[in-house]
Amino acid sequence: MIKLAFGPNMMQRLLLFFVLFAAFVGKVEAQMVTADLVIINAHVRTMDEGRPEAEAVAVIGNRIVAVGSTAEIKRLVGPNTRVIDAGGRLVLPGFNDAHVHFISGGFQLANIDLRDAATPQEFAERIRRFSEKLPKGRWITGGDWDHERWPGAPLPTKELIDPFTPDRPVFVNRLDGHMALANSYVLKLAGITRATPDPPGGQIVRDPRTGEPTGILKDAAMGLVYRVMPEPSFEEKLEAARRATDYAASLGVTSVQDMSAGADVGVYQTLLERGELKTRIYAVSPLPQWERLKAVGVRAAFGSPMLRIGGLKGFADGSLGSTTALFFEPYNDAPNTRGLATDEMPHMLERVRGADRAGLQVMIHAIGDRANHEILSIYEQVARENGERDRRFRIEHAQHLRAQDIPRFGRDHVVASMQPYHAIDDGRWAEKRIGPERIKTSYAFRSLIDSGAVLAFGSDWTVAPLNPLLGIYAAVTRRTLDGKNPNGWVPEQKISVEEAVRAYTVGSAYAEFAEKEKGRIAPGMLADMVLLSEDIFRIDPVEIEKTRVLLTIVDGRIVYSIDR
Repeated sequence: MIKLAFGPNMMQRLLLFFVLFAAFVGKVEAQMVTADLVIINAHVRTMDEGRPEAEAVAVIGNRIVAVGSTAEIKRLVGPNTRVIDAGGRLVLPGFNDAHVHFISGGFQLANIDLRDAATPQEFAERIRRFSEKLPKGRWITGGDWDHERWPGAPLPTKELIDPFTPDRPVFVNRLDGHMALANSYVLKLAGITRATPDPPGGQIVRDPRTGEPTGILKDAAMGLVYRVMPEPSFEEKLEAARRATDYAASLGVTSVQDMSAGADVGVYQTLLERGELKTRIYAVSPLPQWERLKAVGVRAAFGSPMLRIGGLKGFADGSLGSTTALFFEPYNDAPNTRGLATDEMPHMLERVRGADRAGLQVMIHAIGDRANHEILSIYEQVARENGERDRRFRIEHAQHLRAQDIPRFGRDHVVASMQPYHAIDDGRWAEKRIGPERIKTSYAFRSLIDSGAVLAFGSDWTVAPLNPLLGIYAAVTRRTLDGKNPNGWVPEQKISVEEAVRAYTVGSAYAEFAEKEKGRIAPGMLADMVLLSEDIFRIDPVEIEKTRVLLTIVDGRIVYSIDR
């Protein structure tokens, strides 16, 4: 039986229902009600429990109005209907990336790429070549380098790049965003010397023989450079956001939750006004600024379906790759440290309590097992103090957990906002950091789902690739990037394709209070869909990473298409 939609408000719902009902029983001419767009001959996996699979979908305006068989949906085709014949291919709800850094991702698309530099020498050579193409005085930033790819995994130093950047500022970050390399020019600009103390929550890495800074700055120490970096202009941010939204459309990403939107909401608003925004955005602000949102009365998920605010992100610790993720026990390969708590942690309980009382949504970065434990405890205390409500606290990353803390996510309704690609990336070297026991509950997708937790998947772009199909591949196979775990790294934490897709659609929508409007292909939902080259439910999971996006629909509009 065909499922019919009702529109976004009651009058539209009643009108649409009666018109469609009349059309189907023949009381009016069928051509009087026609869809703007239909997809037929598809394998539709709806993520809707009421009808998990279908053959066709119809759209009027920006809403899905009917889901059913091809024969049923063809009744809504008129002379002006755009018909997409899927040829039996898979149609899914648009992917919703629950954790990105969207504008910085747009900048990175035009910046130097150091992610796959295989040696320190290649790293340095790429910077040299890139430097030669830039006008004098232009900063070299971005990079996303990964020293774990290099033989012996040495950290880079300023001496690698100083010889050919004597008069140019260079500040390139590791792919996790928790440490960066500055050349001597930048260290001088920032006033960083051997006498500069480590800031709270950060570290200036120093040469063990001389005490001089090596150029590597970790976590809060990077702020010493950020304060002297020139701020991009509004037009530069606009162009970066335009690149990002175009790129997202090409990957089937129809919604993102931007963890570093901050003061850049106006950039997205401008794109939206110009009709150039192809991605729905939940723009998240820094938790330390929660009182600014409280002062104007904003609460969680305020705005339109295209652009909303009301989320706040805090930081509990750093990252595993930078040895700044906070653990109960020392690092195996750096026994002098258990990681770093951020400078936000002394104020975290007070801020979470106040933001939650104001009706705002709190989401906190926590990677190490101690950081996760402490944030879960803060959430538990605040929920008890502030009383029952639908608050949807989130932990961003939730990478390394103690077994006894896993059930707390489901029990306390804390969303685990996770990035599965990190598992197959970090899995190459995580055991040397934290040993064979602690990795058993790293990226614990299976255990979290089994405990009743909601998983919301994302990428952490640009820390990892934005492509959701790579994230699904990672969650299902857990095959590390070095090829050394063909059966999966910590294979007992694998999940099914169905569960991974659900985390990238339904779970992510729930994580931003949007599950009534997106995440499923069902009547009345927003018309965000993606057509794939392969049916990822039917192919060998190891082939998922090769699957391409053929068509992306956002708000009922085709925003990306390639010749099928």
